[in-house]
Amino acid sequence: METATDPQTAEKHLVEQIFSGRARIQAELARVIVGQKEVIEQLLIALFAVGHCLITGAPGLAKTLLVKSLSQIFHLKFHRIQFSPDLISLPGSAR
Repeated sequence: METATDPQTAEKHLVEQIFSGRARIQAELARVIVGQKEVIEQLLIALFAVGHCLITGAPGLAKTLLVKSLSQIFHLKFHRIQFSPDLISLPGSAR
């Protein structure tokens, strides 16, 4: 009989929690973000791997809305940093 302190049982329970949490996050994001399933999947991979993301794409693809929605799911503060090539000031270039 398995006990709660059995390492395999504890590991199985942890994996189930991760899958359940991932499914809940995806469901919440799907309520707001439509047609971006692959982007959501990649964002969640980075999140669970404790990594970083650089989200790029054409205007209007809900990049900001995606990250803002994710921050709301986790009850985090959201701040946006605008970055685009036209904002880069190269040495020696006149503005």
